[in-house]
Amino acid sequence: MSGHSKWATTKHKKAVIDAKRGKLFAKLIKNIEVAARTGGADVDGNPTLYDAIQKAKKSSVPNKNIDSAVKRGAGLEAGGADYETIMYEGYGPNGVAVLIECLTDNRNRAASDVRVAMTRNGGSMADPGSVSYLFNRKGVVIVPKGELSEDDVLGAVLDAGAEEVNDLGENFEVISEATDMVAVRTALQKEGIDYDSAEANFVPTMQVELDEEGARKIFKLIDALEDSDDVQNVFANFDVSDEVMAKVDA
Repeated sequence: MSGHSKWATTKHKKAVIDAKRGKLFAKLIKNIEVAARTGGADVDGNPTLYDAIQKAKKSSVPNKNIDSAVKRGAGLEAGGADYETIMYEGYGPNGVAVLIECLTDNRNRAASDVRVAMTRNGGSMADPGSVSYLFNRKGVVIVPKGELSEDDVLGAVLDAGAEEVNDLGENFEVISEATDMVAVRTALQKEGIDYDSAEANFVPTMQVELDEEGARKIFKLIDALEDSDDVQNVFANFDVSDEVMAKVDA
């Protein structure tokens, strides 16, 4: 996960200022809409909505857009779409396992987008279940480092069910069971520790170590997948060393 997380963190910084900003905003808004539809508009009683809003705010999505998305999702304002979650599975270059999570109102379009992105970038689709067994559903909370040490974060979250704290360079990543994620996030808040995002993700149980060429290929594939409006998240079981990451960034 570390290689993927480091890369995602780097990419996230760029995404907020580059041309994909609109796409990122749209995906965050969609998350809010679905969370409000599933659990209602009250953030106190809907932790998924709370976390979706928190992530959108951290990514500079305007408050009026957030409020509208909550209202649409909860049926208080017209215009909400009926999104469904679909998971696709496949393999990327070098046998990297890839899980693609879509949130779509058009199943055929989503399937076509994913298939085209995979086949054009050295990937192949796989049958349901043939890749997902390599991942576990986990709670992942991203905490900006600032003045914090790993011990500060660990001390705050250990009793809340956190399993590990990973150093990602500019951030810490706190992993827990998906069911403990809200408790972990709440424990951080009680200690006055700011966090960037809290969400249930698929974390790989084993990783494929990639060289520079392999890293470039998998990043290209994930970029192509994430370019689809229907693709919300891409999870992959690769790891990239700091040395390789530096070469790719350069």
